[in-house]
Amino acid sequence: MQLRIAVIYGSVRPQRVGIRMARYVSRAFRERGHESTLVDPLEHNVPLLQQRYRDYGDGEAPEVLHFLHRVFERADAFVAVSAEYNGSIPPALVNVLDYFLPEYARKPSAVCTYSPGPLGGALAAIPLRHLFTVLGAPPIGAPFRVGRVHETFDDGGHTDDEDVHRRFSGFADQVEWYARALKTAREAEAGAA
Repeated sequence: MQLRIAVIYGSVRPQRVGIRMARYVSRAFRERGHESTLVDPLEHNVPLLQQRYRDYGDGEAPEVLHFLHRVFERADAFVAVSAEYNGSIPPALVNVLDYFLPEYARKPSAVCTYSPGPLGGALAAIPLRHLFTVLGAPPIGAPFRVGRVHETFDDGGHTDDEDVHRRFSGFADQVEWYARALKTAREAEAGAA
């Protein structure tokens, strides 16, 4: 079953290197046969939240929000790629996520974290998993963390690190399992209605 994966990156800082990991994750899901869309708040120029997407009148929301709504509404799973900012989540990532709510319902979420140091942004995973829970996108158990991200991936998001490939494979297996199970359940419920 082909899945639609929304990979949501969380940094807009100059000289950001985590985008390398986001590119890796998005491409790796495509290589596994899925449709993967990389949501980058800097590339898409996502404005600061003033009101949720659903609070805009017809045709009043900025075009980028229509685009994100379509991506999130169609998604079968959400994968956040996040740094750790002061032990928490980058504001740009929270900004993107907070625009929406019904789009997340009964779809799994997963957390990828990174850092320039050895811990791989582990502290960001806790509040991010909590936020996804509140949004209605239950987080899977398996995290995917990468330390020394600037040394691990090149600018295009490629790596020769076999341990990274192995760990991503186990992570992706869980994302796919939950995404398929919940998609099947949503489709069965829609068919019964």
